Amino acid sequence: MKIATFNINGIVGRLENLIAWLRQAKPDIVCLQELKATDGQFPRQAIEAAGYGAVWKGQTAWNGVAILARDAEPVLTRVGLDGDPADKQSRYIEAAVSGILVACLYAPNGNPQPGPKFTYKLAWHDRLIRHASDLYGADLPVVLAGDYNVVPEARDIYPTRSYDDNALVQPESRAAFRKLVDQGWLDALRRLHPQEQLFTFWDYRRNRWQRDAGLRLDHILVSRKLSGQLTGAGIDREVRGREGASDHAPVWVTLRD
Repeated sequence: MKIATFNINGIVGRLENLIAWLRQAKPDIVCLQELKATDGQFPRQAIEAAGYGAVWKGQTAWNGVAILARDAEPVLTRVGLDGDPADKQSRYIEAAVSGILVACLYAPNGNPQPGPKFTYKLAWHDRLIRHASDLYGADLPVVLAGDYNVVPEARDIYPTRSYDDNALVQPESRAAFRKLVDQGWLDALRRLHPQEQLFTFWDYRRNRWQRDAGLRLDHILVSRKLSGQLTGAGIDREVRGREGASDHAPVWVTLRD
C-alpha cells in the first residue's frame, strides 16, 4: 500500500497537476492540504474520474484538507480537533481506509512570530498532540500525514540565516513536533533516510527551487501497529519542477499488506 501527502496549494488551479501525478504515482491513499476551495468547489467528479473516492473539508480562499482513496470510499470519522470550539479553520480530517485510520492535517504556519498567529500555532499543536495520544493509546493502525509547518532539525533546511525568526524553525515549534513523535510515532521518511538532507517545500521567491533551497515541512508519522510494515519512503521532487506546480512536493510511504 502506498500512502502519500501533498500540499496542493489550490486544488482548483492545480487540478491538472494533481491528476497527472495521481495517474503516474498511483498512490492508494492521498492526504491533501491547502485546498483553498469551499466544499462546493471541490472537484469531486474529476477526482472520481481519476479513480479515487474522497472526503474533504474546504474553506473559502484558505486552508482545506481532503483524503483520497484509490478504488475505494474513505469513511469519514472526524473533522477538526477538540479543545477550541471557536476554531473554525479547516485543518484536520480523519477517515478509515482499507483497515487504516488516516489523519490528514494542515498545521498553522504561525508567522509572524511572536504574536497571535504563533500563539495559535502552538495551541493547535497542543490539541493535535492530545488527540494523537488517544489514537496511539488505542493501539490502532494509524497514519498522521500532512503539512506540519515545522522544520524538525537544522538539517531539514538549506544553509541560511533568512529563516532565523520564522515560526517554522523556532524552538517551541520543534519541541511540539518532538513531543508528538516521542509518543511513539515513527517519522517514516527520516527513519528510512537517516543521513540525507530532505526537502519537501521550496518557496516560489528568490529562485529557491532552482537553488534547491528547501525545507522539510511535510511528514508522515505511523503508529506502532504499522511501523513494522514500512518498506519504503520518498519525495516526488520532480513534481515541484513542473509548470504551475505547488511549492510543495508529494511525500509517500509504502507499507507491506
